[in-house]
Amino acid sequence: MTSKTGTKAPKPEKQKSNSLGPTDRAGEGVSIEMVEQVLARIKELLQEANALEKAYVADIEKVHVKYQESSKNLLHYLALRKHDNRHLQAQLASLGLSSLGRLEAHVQTTLYTVRNQLLLLQGHLTGKKADLSTVPAAAGSLKTHISELFGPASPGRDGRIMVTFSTDLAEDYKAVRALMKAGMNCARINCAHDDITVWEKMAANIRKAEQELNQSCKILFDLMGPKLRTGLLKAGPKVLAIHPKIDEVGQILSVAKVWLGPKGVPAPEPVDAAIRVSKKWAKQAEEGSRITFKDTRKRKRLFTVVQKVNGGLLVVSGKSAYLATGTELQLVTKTGEVLIQKIGELPAMTLPLLLKNGQELILHRKSIPGEPAQLDSEGNQVEPAHISCTLPEVFSRVKAGEPIWFDDGEIEGVIEEVNPEYLRVKITAADELGAKLKPDKGINLPESDLQLHKLTVKDRQDLAHVLPFADIINLSFVSHPPMVEELQQALQELQAKEVGIMLKIETKAAFDNLPHLLLTLLRQQPAGLMIARGDLAVELGWQRLAEVQEEILWIAEAAHLPVVWATQVLEKLTKKGRPSRAEITDAAMAQRADCVMLNKGAYILKSLELLNDIMQRMQEHQYKKTALLRKLHVSDLIKN
Repeated sequence: MTSKTGTKAPKPEKQKSNSLGPTDRAGEGVSIEMVEQVLARIKELLQEANALEKAYVADIEKVHVKYQESSKNLLHYLALRKHDNRHLQAQLASLGLSSLGRLEAHVQTTLYTVRNQLLLLQGHLTGKKADLSTVPAAAGSLKTHISELFGPASPGRDGRIMVTFSTDLAEDYKAVRALMKAGMNCARINCAHDDITVWEKMAANIRKAEQELNQSCKILFDLMGPKLRTGLLKAGPKVLAIHPKIDEVGQILSVAKVWLGPKGVPAPEPVDAAIRVSKKWAKQAEEGSRITFKDTRKRKRLFTVVQKVNGGLLVVSGKSAYLATGTELQLVTKTGEVLIQKIGELPAMTLPLLLKNGQELILHRKSIPGEPAQLDSEGNQVEPAHISCTLPEVFSRVKAGEPIWFDDGEIEGVIEEVNPEYLRVKITAADELGAKLKPDKGINLPESDLQLHKLTVKDRQDLAHVLPFADIINLSFVSHPPMVEELQQALQELQAKEVGIMLKIETKAAFDNLPHLLLTLLRQQPAGLMIARGDLAVELGWQRLAEVQEEILWIAEAAHLPVVWATQVLEKLTKKGRPSRAEITDAAMAQRADCVMLNKGAYILKSLELLNDIMQRMQEHQYKKTALLRKLHVSDLIKN
């Protein structure tokens, strides 16, 4: 630096400081002023934590005895996170102390420990004796609560894996056994699908496999909750469509697989379609046999038998075909005899609504079967598509101008007109060629106050049916504490107080009310949370999902509650047989939760095996958000 006269300015004198080595900024030593400033801030945080605990003492008294300390820790954590503590963290790090980045599970223990360290540092700098506090023991035990809810861990893996059951698992014991053997710790049965007869069979298969394999598998029943869904569509033709997979230029990537089997005999592997045939007819075929037929378009088609197993036939076709009730399958035997099998009654096809950007959709209050839009000869819409919804009471609670989303946000719209009998919706975002809307797909109204705070009639009926088989009840679309209280009361009335309760966090209201929901949930034990990322992303916006799921993980850990990471984990692999790179990373991140959920799909066993491997690997490197410093494979600079 040079002065105005051109001569060099004298160097400023170095100021003395009480330095112990660490620095809060480059080139500056630790000052007593900074230590005392940080110490005062830690004391303030402790005071605020204790004040919030006192403010909610009535709520704490209602909490289950096993969760008393956990509820206090939750309140301490919430008091801490009311502030932006990033500057404080930087100061603590510069002093070589804990920067509070991993205090979720034991807030007071961490704060008192840091306070004592600061007091010792203060005493060293001033020469005064430090007045140290007794450090309280770490509160609660998350690992204990995980075991109480989900049972023992699998060998070699701490995190649990939950699998959503598909209808076929009610009849396929071998598949259930294979899932348990591959590492399934919890089976999720969705009460939004199937019925009590199917659920009982699923539960029986699980209990049988438990005994045979001598391992535990908890059964979780997912109550449907006040879920707003699309209603039924008008029945289409009773036709079964079969298509091989082709690439962009029409080349066959894989043939279509079809199972021709007797009633009650499942296919030996994932197939594109299943057709019931008589065991006597199938018995006459051999591997390599040809089965010919004319499809609904009068085109000649061919099935080739590739496997004969369990009284049925696994056949393949390299061409698209459309079969109807009464279609004749002609089997040519070795002797040249032609044996005919007529296809029995097929279920009606459900033709989805094709919705395009800018089109209108009518959402009916009454249960009227939906139909596609009516078009003129030039393809212009004459009458809009229409469909009903499952909760007509919301019609009185929505307003024109509010957004509406369908099918986990795949289709976006805005409400243009609110009528006592219908809502007129304008589609504002859909696939370029149109998006398909099917029955029983979710409807989200993120900016509408729907006031759906109670168990539905179906929920209460399902609860009474499933309790003989249930280990955990998952409460869907919970938004306010009274709904949690209602479920707890219902379980007490049904003498099922020991059944676990899990809250499915999937709405904006649930996230906004999360602390109050947790304080209510902690009244019964065991308990847990599920982060339902599909609906949550729609409700809060895709851009906020990563941030929100992190906050839920932190708050749940502060309450010492197990968390399930759900929705679309390894989805492509489960559905298509091959994973994407992004979902492999997502599965690795999911290991920070206490349980990871896989949805149903043809390749569920493959996904389960891969997830088990990923979780075993990742637990060696990370626990929650703490990096574990195990030896790296690339750490040796000199190789032999």
